[in-house]
Amino acid sequence: MSSTGIPPIGIVKGKKPHIQEMFDSIAPRYDLLNRVLSGGIDQKWRRKVIKEILLDQPRRILDIATGTADLALLAAAKGDAQIVGVDISEEMLEVGRQKIKQRKLDEQIVLQSGDAEKLPFSDRQFDAAMVSFGVRNFEDLDAGLFQIHRVLKPGGKLVVLEFSRPSAFPIKQFYAFYNRFILPFIGRMVSGDSGAYTYLPESISVFPEGADFLAYMKRAGFSETNSTRLTFGIASMYVGRRAR
Repeated sequence: MSSTGIPPIGIVKGKKPHIQEMFDSIAPRYDLLNRVLSGGIDQKWRRKVIKEILLDQPRRILDIATGTADLALLAAAKGDAQIVGVDISEEMLEVGRQKIKQRKLDEQIVLQSGDAEKLPFSDRQFDAAMVSFGVRNFEDLDAGLFQIHRVLKPGGKLVVLEFSRPSAFPIKQFYAFYNRFILPFIGRMVSGDSGAYTYLPESISVFPEGADFLAYMKRAGFSETNSTRLTFGIASMYVGRRAR
């Protein structure tokens, strides 16, 4: 991790190993922190992603930056698609594998180490792809989206869930206060690592949200792109397709 304990912010070369180290360090408490810090609303957002993904009844789904496999598990609970999850953090994957084993979903969900910007799959392998709170951590956003486009079959759908920035009063002001003071404090108390939860709001502040992120998707080759703001704009869901 960087000398301040916080990974480099934004689309920065050399960011990846810092991100890997950060998530390895917080993996044991990651799920608990997500529930505490979001009041459980993150699961509501993830269910919206799964609903969108399953509209096309995909047979094979790729979950990029799967982390502890929350999104993959929700998809498995709603359908019988085969799901492959990839992540650069082996510690996060190990937590995910334990959850999958407990739910006896080993034959439906497979987790493996993988870099979003160098996906270890041949072209046109998946019917759908999804990323929850992961694209913000890509070292090279263009490369990551291009790789996702490459491994999707023609007509395949990508759904991205990512934090965004509320703009309406007073949500904008409360959100800024929460991110600056409350989130790092709780992160430090529960995980012992305030750096990770200082990185979170700083990375959100520079992420190209809304139309700017859709422009990245289009540049990678996605069409039929759209975005939906969730819960006063705290998060956004982005959808696009690989052309048929």
